[in-house]
Amino acid sequence: MKTNKPLNKRQEQILLSLAKLDFLNREQLQKLHRLGKVRNANKVLAELYPYLCKYREEYSTIYYLNRLGRDVVNCDKVRKKGNKVNHVLARNDFYLFAGCPSNWENEMIIGDSVGYCVCDSLFSSKGKHYALEVDLQQSLSENKLKAQKYQGLFERKVFEKQYGYFPTVIWLTHSELRRRQLKEISKGFPSLVYTLSDIK
Repeated sequence: MKTNKPLNKRQEQILLSLAKLDFLNREQLQKLHRLGKVRNANKVLAELYPYLCKYREEYSTIYYLNRLGRDVVNCDKVRKKGNKVNHVLARNDFYLFAGCPSNWENEMIIGDSVGYCVCDSLFSSKGKHYALEVDLQQSLSENKLKAQKYQGLFERKVFEKQYGYFPTVIWLTHSELRRRQLKEISKGFPSLVYTLSDIK
């Protein structure tokens, strides 16, 4: 495909999704953009290769924007393959599970002058606000520190004026043992815990 050929609407939407969500695997792109079966999805994505970087990891092909792709959608953020990619893909699995909220914002700072948290995502669904925390590689001690920060925000009623209530913190983790541990450390504020198998 020549890069000076105008993009169609679906192609533009795929590039915009990658600008918003950083990294997407082929299965996620199939769901997001209704690309159908693997053969059709591969064909659609092959036409976008001038705008994409891709690599294989285990059984999955992962895509992100190259410089030309970023230029087309006016995106300044440069993505690089690294150890955070699986974290981002898990976050994007939850984005799909939540119904692709229109107000989904990644890596948001929430807090006050006393303290703050950087949540993986902040969004609302059915009129309620949520903060997402993806727990794949962090130690439990790191999560305890984050839970303490959320508890402090909850006790100081940081969100009362803006929302009238404290957003529910959603943890996304990898095992039932971790689910039990996260529930225990989150007793001081509204929270839910999902495992990856819950959302697949």
